[in-house]
Amino acid sequence: MDKNVEVLEVNQNEQVNDDSNKGFFKKIGQSGFVQWWVNLWKKFKKKYPNVAQFFVFFMLSNGVTVLQMLLMPALKAIFATTNLINTNFQILAIGQSLEGSSYYIFDFPAGTIASGGGGGLAFFLAVQITLLIAQVINFFAQRNITFKSDGNPWKAAMWYAIAYVAITILASAARGLYTVPIYNLLMNTWGMGAAGETLADFITMIIYSAISFWVFFPIFKLIFPQSKEKKEALQAQDN
Repeated sequence: MDKNVEVLEVNQNEQVNDDSNKGFFKKIGQSGFVQWWVNLWKKFKKKYPNVAQFFVFFMLSNGVTVLQMLLMPALKAIFATTNLINTNFQILAIGQSLEGSSYYIFDFPAGTIASGGGGGLAFFLAVQITLLIAQVINFFAQRNITFKSDGNPWKAAMWYAIAYVAITILASAARGLYTVPIYNLLMNTWGMGAAGETLADFITMIIYSAISFWVFFPIFKLIFPQSKEKKEALQAQDN
């Protein structure tokens, strides 16, 4: 009996704490300072809807980029402990590089970057798994927050997947133009060693993400439509 009373008291205390927290955040949301910013944003969005939409897209994309910058080096470090790093992964040759060697869209020679290799299959998987996770998150965030689309999600997902594959091939082809110079500059020319490799990971991921950023925005405008009813509901909500 006493245990039941204690459990009841604990549940009541938790409920009180929950109500107190909700009341605290509600007060903050209703404060003059917050409401001033909310009203300013609504006016800006009403006057410049496309600019406001791009700004939200930009902020969400930056958040996803930060996730990629944290996740990719972590996965790379994990895969580097496996034999995948000694597995060559160079496919889809599209001509020759300036040095006269074959130029691959996906160019990850076996061996560590520090030893002159390209990270092998380990580096490829680290990059692609990171991008896949980031793009899944980006799909739902951009659809629901930036574009507030009520279109068919399966149709949008299909076109998103097609665009993702195409952009991945494009960005990977461009990657060969800047990856080696950046790693060589930071690790060898500037003598930063392992720290230079980590910094190069960040920089190359930012460049890779930037390519996707500028290509994806017009694609999202097409695959994330709004119905007439949805637009009217959002306009009424902002007024």
